[in-house]
Amino acid sequence: MSTFADSYRAVAAGFTARARAVKPDDWDNPAPCEGWVARDIVRHMVEWMPWMVLEPVGAAMPTAPSVDDDPLGAWLALDQALQSALDDSAIAEREFENQVGRFTVEKGIDMFCTGDVFLHTWDLARATGGDERLDPARVHDMLVGMEPMDEVLRESGQFGPRVAVPDDADEQTKLIAFIGRQP
Repeated sequence: MSTFADSYRAVAAGFTARARAVKPDDWDNPAPCEGWVARDIVRHMVEWMPWMVLEPVGAAMPTAPSVDDDPLGAWLALDQALQSALDDSAIAEREFENQVGRFTVEKGIDMFCTGDVFLHTWDLARATGGDERLDPARVHDMLVGMEPMDEVLRESGQFGPRVAVPDDADEQTKLIAFIGRQP
């Protein structure tokens, strides 16, 4: 089993735990992402992740419930599709190309999806009153890895303006502020 599969599995388990804890009415709570509610966090991932890493290599996304009707079910279907692709070496090693470069499915999931699921775990928890604590080691690695790319990341439009926090803030607070969220 690849480290990519293990890494994704650990991050997805954290998101799944938060999603399972969401009360039905809380899926419509405002999310930290401007203009979104909690279910839109799942919608965002369900809409772009299969298109980005599964469809280019002909890997199928299973039929999933609508995010509007069952956001947890929609997330679980996406999670299953991504994890199955990672666990099947015949799919995980397929290559695809996009505007950024050429990747295997496992590297693409690691590069594009795992971090997104990780950061959106905090968003979902914040929106629904869940556990906002993230894995400190992954927080550290992401913060250290993203800070040198600040300008490029801002230009991509994927993150809002960095939010100012005290110099002595913990790394999770700094990471959340870095991606443009109010910690």
